Amino acid sequence: MNNYTIRLEEKKDYGAVENLVREAFWNVYRPGCSEHYVIHMLRDDSAFVPELDFVMEQDGKLIGQNMFMKTIIEADDGRTIDVLTMGPIGIIPDLKRKGYGKALLDYSLKKATKMGFGAVLFEGNIDFYSKCGFSFAREFGIRYHDLPEGEDDSFFLCKELIPEYLDGITGVYQTPKGYYVKEEDVEEFDKGFPTKEKLKLPGQIF
Repeated sequence: MNNYTIRLEEKKDYGAVENLVREAFWNVYRPGCSEHYVIHMLRDDSAFVPELDFVMEQDGKLIGQNMFMKTIIEADDGRTIDVLTMGPIGIIPDLKRKGYGKALLDYSLKKATKMGFGAVLFEGNIDFYSKCGFSFAREFGIRYHDLPEGEDDSFFLCKELIPEYLDGITGVYQTPKGYYVKEEDVEEFDKGFPTKEKLKLPGQIF
């Protein structure tokens, strides 16, 4: 794993990045995917952080991307705590599980830390993200919005960028509204891409 570069996404990358994200997520969590449409919409969202919108290139070809959004924890004591959320983060299918995702994530988190953000919370697989310093959000006393008590929250992860940033805070994390998209809008957007077969596969969650 070498000779890659990481840089900020530019307007000219948008179409290629959306196609990369579609390839990376197709049939992973559900038949087809919505992540390419989500990224398309998030760039115009007021919570979007353009300084943390990265692409990874190798030999002039886009091989990965990651992006961040500002959001909040509604603390139980009435305070509003500013945090980041992340994703979609994607690597092209033939380079998955080769260390590129970790390299991109470590780079992104360093940049977010330099910008002064205190913590990142998002939904992901602990087996992978623990390698980049993420733990279960419940260990920080942070709950996932709309999740009934006692339900499995092992998908909900957190990493402090500033040590002790979440000390003494318990509360509810809010997913930015921009991540919620309508199925029919996804379907319409997807018509602009090459046809791919949607498959119902084991391990999908939707």
